[in-house]
Parts: sequence; structure tokens; C-alpha cells
Amino acid sequence: MHKRILGLVAVAACLVVPAAAAVSLGDAAGSYTISPAASSIRFTVGKAGGGGFDGAFARFKGNIRIDNSDVERSRVNITIFPESVGTGQNRIDAFLRSDAVFDAANNPEIQFRSTSVNRTSATTAVIDGRLTARGKTFPEKFTAELDGLKSGTIKFHVTGKVLRSRYGMDVGTPLYSNVVDFDMTLMGRRG
Repeated sequence: MHKRILGLVAVAACLVVPAAAAVSLGDAAGSYTISPAASSIRFTVGKAGGGGFDGAFARFKGNIRIDNSDVERSRVNITIFPESVGTGQNRIDAFLRSDAVFDAANNPEIQFRSTSVNRTSATTAVIDGRLTARGKTFPEKFTAELDGLKSGTIKFHVTGKVLRSRYGMDVGTPLYSNVVDFDMTLMGRRG
């Protein structure tokens, strides 16, 4: 009986894996508009000795184009509006919007424009691009994983690390980390 149950589990596992592996970046070819209502752009800044703070941007827009013939020619463009930053703490939010960090009044947009997409597996890619914040532009790299594809929508989980000092936002270092960890869910709708 025990061997029979193990055999059924093994057969079921073989049936499940190919179905999950069947969806790939190549299947997702097309142009998508990022849906802010179904997406999130979250970040974490650590603090020496533990702690730090988490935040998110409530307003952003963008698009994703996945090239059918060559995934490496795909493009990602995202614009974030830093005045929409939220940490759940009004004092920190106001400080982040101020000229000490985002300077949202004079720099109302943060932009990421991809320069290349390098596939690392059937469902993952490294996205290189240029990030512009506070009038400064530097190359940055993010990792994207295809997290869902169905009836005109696509979902990616995107992670990356950015050094805030490059953009003139190094206030509070070294007490607060210079590294900002990004964790994003980007849902796109075809069209």
C-alpha cells in the first residue's frame, strides 16, 4: 500500500512539473501596460543594528514589450512618482519627499528605461537599464521572474538593489543602509 501511494505521488509530480514549465517568456510576446491597481513597487532600507523601514510607491506607470522573435530585444519602461511614497509613518514620508531625499517638488519623476533583457531561464531574465532620479542617471540591474500569464495579462516578480548615494540620497548613512532593496509585483494588461 505504501509503495502504491509513493508511486501515485511520483506520477502526479511528473504530470504537474511539465504543465508549470510550459509557460515561458516566449509565450508572453506582446505589449503590456502596467496596471498600478494590480501591481506594487515596494522597498526596504535597513538600519545598523537591525530594523530600518519599508515603503511603497502608490503612483507609477509603465509598459512592458516582449519581443516575439528575440526576448533579448524586449523593453521595460517604468515611471515612479516619488510624492506618492508611503511608509505608514507621516514624519518619514514627509522627509522622503523633501529635498533631503527625493526632492519630489523639483524632481517629480523617477524613471527606469531598460537597455537590454538577458534571459536566464525559460521564465527568468536580468533587465539592465538606466535609472534616473534627482537628475542623475546610472545603470541598474533587476531580476524578473514570470509569475503568471493568462487571458491578456502578465505578471512578473521583480527584485533588485540600488545604491541611493549615487542619486544624492545618502542622508543618514551609515546608520541607514546605502542599499535600497526593491521588491515589485508588476501586472501588465495586453494592448
